[in-house]
Amino acid sequence: MNEQLIRAFKEKLQNHQPVFGPFMKTSDPAFTEAAGYAGMDFAILDMEHGPVDIAGMQNNIRAAQLAGVLPVVRVPAITEEAIGKALDIGAAAIEIPQISSAEQARKAVQTAKFYPQGQRGVCRFVRAAHYSAQAREEYFRTANETLVIAQLEGTEAIDNIDTILKVPGIDIIFIGPYDLSQSVGLPGQITHPVVLDCMRTIIQKARQEGIVVGTFTDSHESMEMWIRAGVQYISYSVDVGIFYEACVSLVHQFDQIFRGVEMPV
Repeated sequence: MNEQLIRAFKEKLQNHQPVFGPFMKTSDPAFTEAAGYAGMDFAILDMEHGPVDIAGMQNNIRAAQLAGVLPVVRVPAITEEAIGKALDIGAAAIEIPQISSAEQARKAVQTAKFYPQGQRGVCRFVRAAHYSAQAREEYFRTANETLVIAQLEGTEAIDNIDTILKVPGIDIIFIGPYDLSQSVGLPGQITHPVVLDCMRTIIQKARQEGIVVGTFTDSHESMEMWIRAGVQYISYSVDVGIFYEACVSLVHQFDQIFRGVEMPV
């Protein structure tokens, strides 16, 4: 189900092209499906802050696969249960928050991969294996193609960045600017020079190691800035925020039209 999506996604990254997608916090698969039809490369289906549970999440993954957008699941924690269940229902990539050490990064990879790359719990009777219809050798091979995205969000991660980047199996380093701003005592100030310097340090070191970097953006200006800095995995805003901004724009347009039109009495 995910093999073609993963292959196309990796080819873009290998060709030094940026990929683009939103966070999804609603539990409605329609938002995910619409993102795919719009041409997004990926959708980060959020189980850390969003309301969706594991049973509902599989419908968001189905919607992503149907519409041709890579289903990335941000799990709530670095646990076998959280990571294993997300992969079992068909996640093509796992995004793990609050990675702050090489030990945590290794645990994430070990939990997300089958032998020989890791020690993921084995069950073939899951959606990712077509409920056992997929040949077991093919399942284990394709399952290990799923991506592992380590989310770095604090000063401890920056202190340990050199050792984190040496951990085999990390496909993308994702910088969480809002949590990072809080960790340096500047909550929400994601354009403060201190925050920007921290982010640029991570980007520079990751690129030197040949690891793709991603980050969250919520303006066109920040998106352009980070693409120019070499960030390839660009997350833009959140489904509910995008919907809100579209509604505000429509209300503004309506008000302009209403003021310019003389209504019949």
